[in-house]
Amino acid sequence: MTTLSRPARLAAGISLLAAIGIETGGHYVLEVSRGDIPRTPLQLLYARAGHGHAGALVTLGLAGIVLTEAAGLRGLPVHFGRWAIPASSVLMPAGFFLSTAGKDVNEPNGLKVLITAGGVVLGAGLLTLGGSLVAQGLRNGEG
Repeated sequence: MTTLSRPARLAAGISLLAAIGIETGGHYVLEVSRGDIPRTPLQLLYARAGHGHAGALVTLGLAGIVLTEAAGLRGLPVHFGRWAIPASSVLMPAGFFLSTAGKDVNEPNGLKVLITAGGVVLGAGLLTLGGSLVAQGLRNGEG
């Protein structure tokens, strides 16, 4: 069993607490879907996308935190590997929700850039962590 370092426990704890916000967002999406909160079709679509991405990415982020510990990374890559995926679980959904905030919104505003930023951070984090694990597996020749 892998014992988590103090920074990994902090990242995992923050991610789990962020899931409370995702749960609240799920309630909001349910209310919008039922028509209890009037929104445009774009706002409903973006709310669903934001909530779905948040849930999937926070889960992937928790796995990434554990895998970062197992990868034995050092220096900047350990911090990036630990935080990039959880950061994307905030950035991308924030882009979906904030770019369509307001009344009768039919086009996303400039905050839609957060969706792309979250995707870039996610990709970079996955590349850092996945590449490190593959490189380590090739070097060690275990198995």
